[in-house]
Amino acid sequence: MAVCARLCGVGQSRRCRRRQRHNQQDQGSDSDMDEEEGERIVAAAEATADSASTVPPNPQSLLDLPPEILVEVFSSLPGTELPNLALVCKKFRQILNTETIWRRRCTEEFGMREDLRKMEVVGVSSRELYAKLLHPYRHILGLWQPDIGPYGGLLNVVVDGLFIIGWMYLPPHDPRVEDPMRRRPLFRIHMWESNKVAVECMYGHKGPHKGDIQTGKKDEFSTKCNQTDHHRMPGGRQEEFRTWLEEEWGRTLEDIFHEHMQELILMKFIYTSQYDNCLTYRRIYLPPRMPSDLLQPGLFKGTYGSHGLEIVMLSFHGPCARATKLTGDPNVPAGQLTLDVDLNRPVCLPDLVHQRSIEELSRLVLGMHEEAQREVQNPDVAPQGAASEGAVAGGAGAAGLESAMEAQSESPQPGPSSSSASSEAQPFVLPLGVMTRNEVYPRTCKMCFYGTGLIAGHGFTSPERTPGLFVLFDEDHFGFIWLELKSFSLYSRLTDRLAHAYAPDMERFEAMLRNMQSWTS
Repeated sequence: MAVCARLCGVGQSRRCRRRQRHNQQDQGSDSDMDEEEGERIVAAAEATADSASTVPPNPQSLLDLPPEILVEVFSSLPGTELPNLALVCKKFRQILNTETIWRRRCTEEFGMREDLRKMEVVGVSSRELYAKLLHPYRHILGLWQPDIGPYGGLLNVVVDGLFIIGWMYLPPHDPRVEDPMRRRPLFRIHMWESNKVAVECMYGHKGPHKGDIQTGKKDEFSTKCNQTDHHRMPGGRQEEFRTWLEEEWGRTLEDIFHEHMQELILMKFIYTSQYDNCLTYRRIYLPPRMPSDLLQPGLFKGTYGSHGLEIVMLSFHGPCARATKLTGDPNVPAGQLTLDVDLNRPVCLPDLVHQRSIEELSRLVLGMHEEAQREVQNPDVAPQGAASEGAVAGGAGAAGLESAMEAQSESPQPGPSSSSASSEAQPFVLPLGVMTRNEVYPRTCKMCFYGTGLIAGHGFTSPERTPGLFVLFDEDHFGFIWLELKSFSLYSRLTDRLAHAYAPDMERFEAMLRNMQSWTS
């Protein structure tokens, strides 16, 4: 505001000097423009914007510029700065009533285009839309994790047409990890009625109804349904459960023969349905990509046995790749670090015949696990083996990874037919006896690394990290073989476009990860 004041020549009297000079020249005229006169001048100036002669030869301040130039200048400023600009003088305030300015702000900041015309048809101006809806609720746009105990979730709040909608993202039905994500609207905010903002709950099967949103703490907000009777169904809890089961799992309870799986499903329904869409959400970020990252970080859908498909966030931290749960289960809740991969420990796979042997794979991975344990217990002792020497020589990141891979190829792992851990595709097959939810999985991989996965008892009791093999198939797929469980998880990238989702920097992202883990610990 101080800069604007200097540009237009406003002094301590908070009046425009240009207006004072004009009053001295013509005392009989009134230079103050009312609202209608200001709009008339702006409209007339816009109609003659193609004439360059309207610009004074030597403008001394912004007020010397013609209105059409000021409209263009003001349109390029962030919407958050325009209220301060309106305090400078009456002319600025009148020019800021121009729809062109606010239409551009809605378009550039929130991606609205043809929808603005629809709002203007029903009597809502772009300025009202920005001031009453988009600007006040801009802080809830982006990705959020609901506080639903161990189950978590993924909410994406976006400007969708003429609404702000909170979409709950649900994984595909188990085990179809390649299918797209499913979306369910939980709430919406709009200005359809009497130019007033309305918040509506979308939960249930009876259509939109009254709701409320509270934004108290930073990076946190809460939703409340004011008509929870809209969530009930005529057939009572049994009908609600059958409907939920079909939506959540794509099947009926009679189709699920595993008794333990039935118990898990019923437990999730009882736990999640008690909230009635009255939830607290905490902001989450997607990790920014660094030049040293092995692949594009982001969100993936993965198979977790009888718990079904869950959403994880893959991120890179120097020589480590980590997958954090956004959705969870009673054993390992959302927010926990499900996979921790050491990129300085590549694993060279044997030929296909020996890959089918779980004993051969266990020997390779457990050897690295014991070595990693020794390094943790004796950090001052130099690591053993060619791969570790390469990691120490190269350091963290891409350079360390390349050095480890080169060292690994120069010193083959024991086995009948070892191959180097290179980025070129190599044959891959699961060992016999390893269970998988997906019989169709990639039969070639680029790289394999030693890593650990988090397992625990019911209620997150006795958690421990167990060794396994991280398998990179391509840019959009990776897998993990849990040796102790003799199980394989396949992960596929979530390809939905997510706006307002990326962390501003790596420090902010890592702080969010620490907070996320504390929420469920």
